[in-house]
Amino acid sequence: MRVTVIGCGYLGAVHAACMAELGHDVVGIDVDAEKVASLQAAQAPFFEPGLPELLERTVASGRLRFSTDMADAAGSQIHFVCVGTPQKRGEFAADLRFVDAAVTALLPHLGPGELVAGKSTVPVGTASRLAAMVAEAQPQALLAWNPEFLREGHAVVDTLTPDRFVYGLPEGGAGERAKALLDECYATPLSRNTPLVTTDYQTAELVKVAANSFLATKISFINAMAELCEAVNADVTSLADAIGHDDRIGRKFLNAGLGFGGGCLPKDIRAFMARAGELGADQTLTFLREVDSINMRRRIRMVDLAREVCDGSLIGKRVAVLGAAFKPNSDDIRDSPALNVAAQIRLQGGEVVLTDPAALHNARKALPDISYAETAEEAAAGADVVLLLTEWQVYRDLDPVALARVVRGQRILDGRNALDPARWRAAGWTYRALGRPRS
Repeated sequence: MRVTVIGCGYLGAVHAACMAELGHDVVGIDVDAEKVASLQAAQAPFFEPGLPELLERTVASGRLRFSTDMADAAGSQIHFVCVGTPQKRGEFAADLRFVDAAVTALLPHLGPGELVAGKSTVPVGTASRLAAMVAEAQPQALLAWNPEFLREGHAVVDTLTPDRFVYGLPEGGAGERAKALLDECYATPLSRNTPLVTTDYQTAELVKVAANSFLATKISFINAMAELCEAVNADVTSLADAIGHDDRIGRKFLNAGLGFGGGCLPKDIRAFMARAGELGADQTLTFLREVDSINMRRRIRMVDLAREVCDGSLIGKRVAVLGAAFKPNSDDIRDSPALNVAAQIRLQGGEVVLTDPAALHNARKALPDISYAETAEEAAAGADVVLLLTEWQVYRDLDPVALARVVRGQRILDGRNALDPARWRAAGWTYRALGRPRS
């Protein structure tokens, strides 16, 4: 098929490369000329395992190219809309300017029988509004909503071998034609019996935000339990293991620690609350306010814990921070708990030295007034306390005996419950973690 992907950020670049890998002729379109030039040179503008090799292979094959000209979308059978929907400044609501601009720019080039397929995470009601715009400009064109479910660090695998597809379709024959186009596009993964849910626009729009809200709730639940565990000197990790054996609950996303961040969960649950309020159903999602509050408290608690182990003051203390990205296998620092903690410690007088395997470039731009190091050992040199805030494998594998040789004070705070407390304490370290016993 001939396919257009509009918006070549994290979602769009991965989707474009994966559609080309599936054999389609793909053009990725973005207004950022520098990003387009990078992608056309088969260079990923962000860190994502497997994407550089995929870009190199598909661009070289001729099946994938990138452009800043929307006219290059003409003639595609499917136009995927993959632009961002950030949180509005000073509000909880999602900013739909980029979605509206993408569709508006596409309309003059839209032909009969072509499908506009939205993948961006949008407030419920957006697809119906955009469908009306499409119908007015090109009555024989179609619109579907096909939400994405990518995990950063696993995006290539999640696109090529997804755990499900969701199609939000119009009624009647238009829905049948839209489904046939999407089925053809996704023929390879569908042939492996990937589950497919076909539904209406509204339900498809709700699927992604409902899923993210559930995951955020599960994370904040175990972090609330961590607060209780600290109060009574219990172990939240053992608690999570025990309740996770209940198959109604499950162990995934019951990892207590610094909480969630990134470009999806925080802004999506806030936009969900805002949209519920607009629809007169604000009481249905008030629990998400507490989910958000618990999540933000984790960051404050980590700063408090750092000050506590530094004898009540961070002024003049050298603090090594391991991790800047909001999660491992990513260079994404959007709403990163690690970076937020580093900034708060700096404001309280700490001398912060931060390191990360992939996100240093982005961190330097966001937080220029702290120091940076290339390795954990370099960051920890002369440190009074070490904070593990992003659970990269390289930090999980650190040798506590070797690291003890370079620090000034053998204190480590495990913000992700990623280390073995007994191993670090045996090496002479004071080990503290969120929701874990003091000793």
